[in-house]
Amino acid sequence: MEKFIITAALPYANGPLHIGHIAGAYLPADIFVRYQKLNQNDVIFICGSDEHGAAITLRAKKEQKTPKEIIDFYHKKNEESFKYLSIDFSIYHRTSSKLHHETAQDFFKTLHSKNVFNKQKSNQFFDEENNQFLADRYITGICPKCNFQEAYGDQCESCGSALSPTELINPKSKLSGKKPIIKETSHWFLPMEKNEKWLKEWIENGTLDGVPKHDPKKWKNNVLGQCKSWIDGGLQSRAMTRDLDWGVKVPLDNELGKVLYVWLDAPIGYISATKKWAEKENKNWENYWKNPETKLINFIGKDNIVFHCIIFPIILKEHGDYILPKNVPANEFLNLEGRKISTSRNHAIWINDYITDFPGKEDVLRYVLCAISPENKDSDFTWKDFQARNNNELVAIFGNFVNRVIVLTNKYWNGLVPKKHKITDSDEIILKKISQYPDKIGNSINTYKFRDALFDLIDLARLGNKYLAENEPWKLIKINPTRTETILHISLQIVYSLSILSQPFLPKTSKKISKLLNTNLSDWLSATKTNNLKSNHQIGTAQHLFEIISDEKINEQTEKLK
Repeated sequence: MEKFIITAALPYANGPLHIGHIAGAYLPADIFVRYQKLNQNDVIFICGSDEHGAAITLRAKKEQKTPKEIIDFYHKKNEESFKYLSIDFSIYHRTSSKLHHETAQDFFKTLHSKNVFNKQKSNQFFDEENNQFLADRYITGICPKCNFQEAYGDQCESCGSALSPTELINPKSKLSGKKPIIKETSHWFLPMEKNEKWLKEWIENGTLDGVPKHDPKKWKNNVLGQCKSWIDGGLQSRAMTRDLDWGVKVPLDNELGKVLYVWLDAPIGYISATKKWAEKENKNWENYWKNPETKLINFIGKDNIVFHCIIFPIILKEHGDYILPKNVPANEFLNLEGRKISTSRNHAIWINDYITDFPGKEDVLRYVLCAISPENKDSDFTWKDFQARNNNELVAIFGNFVNRVIVLTNKYWNGLVPKKHKITDSDEIILKKISQYPDKIGNSINTYKFRDALFDLIDLARLGNKYLAENEPWKLIKINPTRTETILHISLQIVYSLSILSQPFLPKTSKKISKLLNTNLSDWLSATKTNNLKSNHQIGTAQHLFEIISDEKINEQTEKLK
């Protein structure tokens, strides 16, 4: 049994979730977790709301509410969206919790006691009209890398580059809309340049002090490329505190009005969430985070690479005792109808809207987002493609095969699994192929190739349809009932395999198939066997797993985007 900590990037609790969020980090993480659990591995799946930082206070000011009102509303909203999509966290925690504040402050104090931070005076943007220093997200301007007009002071959402506010061209305060002045302040800085040597060895070679820690060949090229670019360009000191009144207070005397930088605070949220989970489950959290046998996998979008592959590992190593990530399988961005998803322009498909417009079709969205997952490059969601994949793949291939087999079994054998008689060479080939699919799909999941895994799953249903079409049991029953029994027996074994192998991708559909077969969801290994359903086992009556989505329904959605 292997031990895993799987984390998915903590979403900001300043707005609802959209399909880009789900495709970027949460769906691939959930697929990976479900697969590992089906293989009897020890897995904790950690996530929660990121409830500090300027993005929260900006939303609060805009809506004339308190930050607490904002985070309470969106924490609940986003948790509901995740549950609807069957994204099944071990715990969905909050960085506003007392436990998290204590954990983050303890982290800071330990690093401070080891003289990891340097206190430095620095020049920072200041809004004269509002009489306050501006956190990174309170500043927008032109990105110096790609010329995007509305880059933030810490990051460009267009090209994904990490920035500092002073790099922006024509910076403006998001509070007053005016050009801010430069004013002196002091902060605690993390001298990242001191960590270049070991970071380079760890990222590029997978070793730490000569000891193998991970296999860089298993890391995505986009992740390695961005990390190498940062390191080769020379790492610089970065402020780990901010002038804000909302966040984790700096736990030192004479530091009033200063909080921990959200990118120090948020990743520690994985640890505080694990502590809370362990408390509920009566487990030892340190047996995960401080156990060299544990595999820590961070699922994120590409805009978070530098924080999870450079800043967070530095903090963990400087603290001591903690394991470093085994892999950081970051996805690229998902676009929408040929344009970048934009929350400010409402060019997005919000999960709560999808829930309202497509009740009961949560697995359809999971299927489509996995099929077009931006694993190695940006990809595009279109409503026409969504419709085509539902109608031509889920309905016509997957659902059609399961339905035909259940209908035929009920029609000719009153729902009892027929006997398997003498098998032909073609039957042998089919049975061998069935037994190979779990390894094919599993190997793809283990190497973060979720699209390939999904395509193999649909390919198994396609194989079943082909087997039925070639043998035509509805005709054969009249002339050779014994042969028909064998064909339906084998077809039912394929349906059983689909019930197991679809579980990571289509969890609600998987349960429906298990109910149709009158079986319990088994482990992954059972799908390698071809005799799971015994003769005379009683199955249920047929019901459609998926339904056609009409042109009218799709046209409504494309009009809504306009």
